[in-house]
Amino acid sequence: MIRTLAISNYRSIRDLTMELHGLDLVTGSNGSGKSSLYRALRLLSECAGSDSGGVVGSLARDGGLNSTLWAGPETISEAMRRGEVPVQGTVRKESVNLKLGFAGDDFGYLVDLGLPAPGAESAFNLDPEIKREQVFSGPVARPGSVLVERKGAIARLRGAKGEWTELSRRLHAYESMLTELSDQDRAPEVLRVRDMVRSWRFYDHFRTDHEAPARQAQIGTRTPVLHHSGWDLAAALQTLHETGQSGLLEDAICSAFPGSKLRIAVVEGRFSVELQQPGMLRPMAASELSDGTLRYLMLVAALLTPRPPELMVLNEPETSLHTELIPALARLIVQASESSQMIVVSHSASLIAALRKSGRAHQHELYKDVGETKIKDLGALEGPP
Repeated sequence: MIRTLAISNYRSIRDLTMELHGLDLVTGSNGSGKSSLYRALRLLSECAGSDSGGVVGSLARDGGLNSTLWAGPETISEAMRRGEVPVQGTVRKESVNLKLGFAGDDFGYLVDLGLPAPGAESAFNLDPEIKREQVFSGPVARPGSVLVERKGAIARLRGAKGEWTELSRRLHAYESMLTELSDQDRAPEVLRVRDMVRSWRFYDHFRTDHEAPARQAQIGTRTPVLHHSGWDLAAALQTLHETGQSGLLEDAICSAFPGSKLRIAVVEGRFSVELQQPGMLRPMAASELSDGTLRYLMLVAALLTPRPPELMVLNEPETSLHTELIPALARLIVQASESSQMIVVSHSASLIAALRKSGRAHQHELYKDVGETKIKDLGALEGPP
């Protein structure tokens, strides 16, 4: 399990350290920083990405490092917090950087991204660079707990007796060492962290519009993991049925739509979703389902996956759902948390109440303090290390 998440200098998050418990509920009013925390977590996962340019590519598509950095002053004085003086910048003492990391049961990982050194001649000189990375053991990256360290282009490994051995001196500034180093014998810790992070799944806003792929018949193959867009919904639901999950699937449908039965129509290898509802003479095709019904079916496929990830993150899963579906969704989330670590970002009072009632969810309520995202009821010295 991931025990601690740390973010520094990302959008409204100047410095935030959050303790995780297995099923964590991130709440807060609009503009409190929930989306920033979700995006930072996705960005952290991109460090182990194998395509689309990894974390540097994601930052570039997001407007570059300058547009994602903390926009407030480097330090906020007590006078600024009391409103006695205006919030204003001062001469910067620290380097411009974005820091992301986590600490887990076995290993932790930290990455530090900054701007290229002045004077570098390149058409890509606005792209961020990976300045430093660490893989460590234990709850904190102390000097004695760091196992693999990367500074610039050089990566080195700590030996059993504490000595350092060079792994590489040709790392690219735009590639994480999680993707560049693949020595199973010399640095298995790096591969373990990479595989763990690559297993993370994020489900944001599924497409449910009239042209959504999930409403159309699609070529189907065995699909134990629903795509983040939900386009392979029919194949994922059929996979659940054929992998011994049919009972759980039926329960999830009946608890939300009493008396209804889910069917997967297969015509010449193309799969499509149908829902037979009480009183209807024919099943409703996916193209006829409401946005909320289709979204709920996607969440069912994601949460009942026969291949649970190490971490699943849901961003506002209640979107488009009728309030009557919220208890069924909460039960699915709690059930999924038995086999995967879960982080749920939500502002739905009914979903928050249902998850808290389960006794498994730990709530983190975010708020803004002089533009800075903080966790409510958590003092400066009360957070995790």
